[in-house]
Amino acid sequence: MKKLLNTLYVTSQGSYLFKDGECVVIRLEDGSKKRFPVHVLDGVVCFGNVICSPFLLGHCAEKGLAVSFLTERGRYLASVHGPQGGNVLLRREQYRKADDEESSATTARSIVAGKVANSRAVLRRCLRDYAERVDAQRLQGAIGVLDGCAHRLKTPVSLDEARGLEGLAANTYFGVFGELILKKGPGFSFTGRTRRPPLDNVNCLLSFVYTLLAHDIRSAIEAVGLDPQAGFLHRDRPGRPGLALDIMEEFRSFLADRLVLSLINRGEVGEKGFTVKESGAVFMDEDTRKAVLVAWQKRKADEVVHPFLKERISMGLAFHLQARLMARYIRGDLEGYPPFFWK
Repeated sequence: MKKLLNTLYVTSQGSYLFKDGECVVIRLEDGSKKRFPVHVLDGVVCFGNVICSPFLLGHCAEKGLAVSFLTERGRYLASVHGPQGGNVLLRREQYRKADDEESSATTARSIVAGKVANSRAVLRRCLRDYAERVDAQRLQGAIGVLDGCAHRLKTPVSLDEARGLEGLAANTYFGVFGELILKKGPGFSFTGRTRRPPLDNVNCLLSFVYTLLAHDIRSAIEAVGLDPQAGFLHRDRPGRPGLALDIMEEFRSFLADRLVLSLINRGEVGEKGFTVKESGAVFMDEDTRKAVLVAWQKRKADEVVHPFLKERISMGLAFHLQARLMARYIRGDLEGYPPFFWK
């Protein structure tokens, strides 16, 4: 079983990362240093103006650690990692399945079924725990639509129909997402999903956490030898990690969205931690970004029972297990891909 390790997130602008023995050393602008043993890390993510020495990059590549670079606001730029591992025959079979529309439709159907079930579970949980504080009728209506999507996905669907059901489920879910924000106020109102750029504080948080989720899932996919670019639900597009986005769909609502809701509803992030640019784009400040990163690491340490393997695992390991299950399905060891169903 893979051990859950920490991802090192570097957000301090002007930092310089270098190798010292078996450690990653961060030298801050004020000259202070922080050391992190390589063997406790699962990856390094640098935000904004952060410089890495070539010797550190080479050492991380040898140890199987990806070093990723994002803008200060969280937009993915590039990654540095070692030679592609895994079995080339596995990747060839992945490409064959992705090119076959019937096979893609079957896999996409499983992925969308996981997304719909987990989105519905999040709404039901809110309705159960906070019925007196939300518009129960709106939530019940949305749950009814998701029930219809789930029922349709019990039978074979075409790839276009699977994508249509995914779109309907997402629009329905985000149509009532504002009801899940219990700490009402102008600072955290939500009227709909906006991205590139996010136009309000809630969307800013969602986009940032989705970036973290995508990074971790992409790393898990690469670790089992699959190509993160070749997806089934998300079709080929240059620069887009289609398979990572596929597996992300299962985790968005119950992991990423609920983390954002917890940060808002518990007052762990505040309105003052966000700024609006002239373009209307909303950005979070460094303190807020650090608070989100700490909460993300804690959430990944939470224990759950894997619905397919029936084992108790840390949440962060679920990404790796889903990637392994996808690899087993592609190899033909499983009849279908089992998505992660949250309860």
